[in-house]
Amino acid sequence: MKNQHWAVPLIGKPWEAGQQGPDAFDCWGLLAWVYQQQFNINLPRISVAEGDLRSQIKAFRTHPEHRYWQPVDTPKEGDALLLRQSRHPIHVGLWIDTEGESGVLHALQGAGVVFQTLNSLKLSSWSIEGVYRCQRQQ
Repeated sequence: MKNQHWAVPLIGKPWEAGQQGPDAFDCWGLLAWVYQQQFNINLPRISVAEGDLRSQIKAFRTHPEHRYWQPVDTPKEGDALLLRQSRHPIHVGLWIDTEGESGVLHALQGAGVVFQTLNSLKLSSWSIEGVYRCQRQQ
């Protein structure tokens, strides 16, 4: 990733449940912060109990915010990616597309904000459940 990309200063910021930047993030908090800062779109806060897998799955599948996200086949810069490590999607990141390198920016518990290529995601046992484009207006 080129040094001048807007995502570079975010890499290495710590993960913290319920945080939405600029000093710490959880996965949705990172997405919401980037959308506000880069795309001037305000996303609602989605709170789930840390470690409560059931509430995380329910939030990703049934939250009213779903109506503003359109599934797409090919990701472009800023699209949200729904990720899973088991049967259920429990994590979100966003697609970063730079010259020569593309991948996912996401905030992981225990690692903080990281950028991973698709191969790196696979090696970390992450699978992409879906790619979504925000339909909210600025």
